[in-house]
Amino acid sequence: DLVKAQAGALLSGIAAKALGAELSGFEFASGIPGSIGGGVVMNAGAYDGELGQIVTKVWVMNEEGEILVLNNQDMEFGYRTSVIKKRPFIVVQVEMELQPGNQEEIAAKMTELNRRRRDKQPLQYPSAGSTFKRPEGYFAGKLIQDAGLSGFSVGDAQVSEKHCGFVINRGEATAADVADLIRKVQEQVYEKF
Repeated sequence: DLVKAQAGALLSGIAAKALGAELSGFEFASGIPGSIGGGVVMNAGAYDGELGQIVTKVWVMNEEGEILVLNNQDMEFGYRTSVIKKRPFIVVQVEMELQPGNQEEIAAKMTELNRRRRDKQPLQYPSAGSTFKRPEGYFAGKLIQDAGLSGFSVGDAQVSEKHCGFVINRGEATAADVADLIRKVQEQVYEKF
């Protein structure tokens, strides 16, 4: 039930391998874009699951080029954060502990979670996924919507009308457009709430 993956392995690929090995516990990550390395840095999660719940070890490289092994407690996982955000480490490899499961049930759960994503998220547009951290006790998308920013745009970067927690690219958005849009949304939500 231990799964080891190099930092560049895609979360979707790991989910597929876990499914094939009849291992449960990674279903929540099957539709999250990105790699396990980046996911560990930010403690990626969705639908009541997050990497901090299943990661047992993370191999990192420090500034001197030494490889260190951090256990789950060393990682200081929190909501969309880990110790790696505070330290100059590069993730090299991750180990996770999953549970034996029924392949049909695992596949059904992955299908259901991905259906929920399609229904609620603007997947027809390029984006970096959910853009804003949820303030404690609130939902970022709801605050953004209540501030009247649904559809607000800078260049081709736009607050999604389907889910206000996402910044989408309507065509030719630049990184500067996205950064400017994020800053303006943060300022307006802060002023209003």
